[in-house]
Amino acid sequence: MSDSETKEASYSTAHAVPSGHNHGTSGGFLSRLRGKVVLEVEESTYAPSGSRWSNRDLDPVPPERQTWHTYDFVTYWISDAFSVSNWRLGSVMVAVGLSWKLALVAIGLGNFIMALVVTYNGLIGARLHIPFSVQARASFGFYFSYVMVIFRVVVSLFWYGIGMWIGAECVQAIIFSWAPSFRDIPNLLPESAGIETGFMISYFIYFLIMLPFHSVPVHKVRWIFAFKAVVTPIACLALVGWIVQSTGGGEEIFSFGNRYSGSQLGWAFMSGLNAMIGNFATLGVNMNDFARYSRKPSSPYVQLIAMPVVFILIGLFGIIGANGSRILYGSLLWDPILIINNWTSPGGRAAAFFIAFAFLISNIAILLSAHTVAVAVDLSTLWPKYINLRRGQYICCILGTWAVVPWKILSSVENLLDFLDAYTIWLAPISGILIADYWIVHRQRAYIQDLYQPDGMYAYERWGTNWRAVVAFTIGWVPLVPGLANATDGSAQSEGAIHLYDVGYFYGFLATATVYIGLSWAFPATSRATGKTITQSLDEKEREDCLA
Repeated sequence: MSDSETKEASYSTAHAVPSGHNHGTSGGFLSRLRGKVVLEVEESTYAPSGSRWSNRDLDPVPPERQTWHTYDFVTYWISDAFSVSNWRLGSVMVAVGLSWKLALVAIGLGNFIMALVVTYNGLIGARLHIPFSVQARASFGFYFSYVMVIFRVVVSLFWYGIGMWIGAECVQAIIFSWAPSFRDIPNLLPESAGIETGFMISYFIYFLIMLPFHSVPVHKVRWIFAFKAVVTPIACLALVGWIVQSTGGGEEIFSFGNRYSGSQLGWAFMSGLNAMIGNFATLGVNMNDFARYSRKPSSPYVQLIAMPVVFILIGLFGIIGANGSRILYGSLLWDPILIINNWTSPGGRAAAFFIAFAFLISNIAILLSAHTVAVAVDLSTLWPKYINLRRGQYICCILGTWAVVPWKILSSVENLLDFLDAYTIWLAPISGILIADYWIVHRQRAYIQDLYQPDGMYAYERWGTNWRAVVAFTIGWVPLVPGLANATDGSAQSEGAIHLYDVGYFYGFLATATVYIGLSWAFPATSRATGKTITQSLDEKEREDCLA
């Protein structure tokens, strides 16, 4: 699609119309309830009139809401990086047996690789101003894209639950700093619950804290990122400074070497690298949901520098924290909140309060940026007449908080690594297809109008499905299942399957993209609507734009 077409699409306005759900007062309780639930849809200039394929939140972002500047992408990643979850990743690299030097290599390399994926997928959103759920229609077909949307909803809900657990840790640390006696609160829950009463209270409090933040419009949350980008790095630096000083200058912190050697070390490194990439596999798919608000199409390029730099820094902090805790407490504490929970003097509790509060702000921003918006967009795609971004975020909040059991996932380092590795087997193929389709197969072109038309260009040959994407997606994740089974219950018999799983993101992304490109070139996709190939249809649209 040409720049002029994109601008024209971006400047199109939506007109509010009645949603057609006036059932009167005599239609019964269910009819009245439906009248309350159905949205006043602002009808799109893209989707057919009165259709279920879009609402205002799914349309291309109009110019007045394109509020993200280049520096907002920088503060976004500073905000995202300096957090409990990313501090843990540096600690995890040490916990699995890597030296601090090799751990930093894994962190830097993993985040540079993900910066490439996040940037080149985000550029699509910055150019077309559309969310992932609409973008996926161009690659997977109008109807099969809904399968990809469901995949992302499930993954994001799990991540939201993990974020709630981390937020509850921060709340508990704050309560400890105010009332040390809270440490001794009796546990009234059975052991089978996997969580104690004191932590459940903290978990519920954090749930209440999160609720009002889900009402903030997406194009305004950049201010939360900017605030957090100042507060949390200061707290991290203060904590690291204390650890270095308390260990006598820090030399001993960097004295720990690799636990393995030879091929064992190599596979431990690859497993850690894959987990590092897995930490942001969601944003490799999600980034369009924020990049679509970019004022300049080129702004996402800054991520190629911002991501590796900030994550190497927070990774180093995590390594210092892990090795420092070995020296100070005799055991590896992979979580910064566990470190500050050891500060029981009056001055220590005051410092713990401010650090825990900074991490609390950090976690709120991460839940908004990486998970709730993605789930809200996807749920709005599935049920646009009933769910907008605000409703979708509240649904995510309730399901992610109470339907997921994050205390099981985060019970150990091994469980966290298994989770980080596991869900990438589906997200890597999705990212591979999205990027290959736009940048290579269709040569940076898409026709926005037809992305909202169920019988348009992207209906493909039949069933609204691009079979090339289905085949490539299947090839990208099925061979990784034996390795996943081994990670969960040790059932895999093949050492090769286990090692393939250790490099699962690389295989999933590259194999899927390669197969998809090959099939698209060997069997050019045909549009049922035009009877011509997608490429021919896009060529015609370009010629029409030039003549116009």
